[in-house]
Amino acid sequence: MLKINLTPYLMKTLITLFLSLSFSTLFYAQEVMPKMQLETLSGKDISLQSISDNDQLVIVSLWATWCVPCKNELDAISEVYDDWTDETNVKLYAISVDDSRTVKRVKPLVSGKGWEFDILLDTNSDLKRQLNAPTIPLTLLVKNNKILYRHSGYTPGSEDELYEKILEFSK
Repeated sequence: MLKINLTPYLMKTLITLFLSLSFSTLFYAQEVMPKMQLETLSGKDISLQSISDNDQLVIVSLWATWCVPCKNELDAISEVYDDWTDETNVKLYAISVDDSRTVKRVKPLVSGKGWEFDILLDTNSDLKRQLNAPTIPLTLLVKNNKILYRHSGYTPGSEDELYEKILEFSK
């Protein structure tokens, strides 16, 4: 039997390396958008692959009506969305992960908020699962179906960081 004596420093370094590799694998587990169909608020099916082709830079935001940080993020983006589209031609798809019990709240909420971006429905959370998204809000920047940026959670000001990434990837 081989016995290895590891110093506390070496042990801590190995544990840190292992955890870093584990988290980076989770973080980059999905580098491209999954091939699937989602439903619009009007009931039409749309291919997820079609929303970011032809060099179109797209924000994909997974959210739900019961998620306060999600609504806060989409409200903050809504305030500057027209400027963002004018300056960068970015497009936002807010994808609700409300299930069959709460999906009926999506359309009235969107109308009441006056959100002018496209709303899609992921009522079975298939997209959420395929993106390995344990929590929402999850915000992605996607171009040519490749995920260029991924951010989970929301704090006031996160939209400014997102805009910096939009400028970086819209060149």
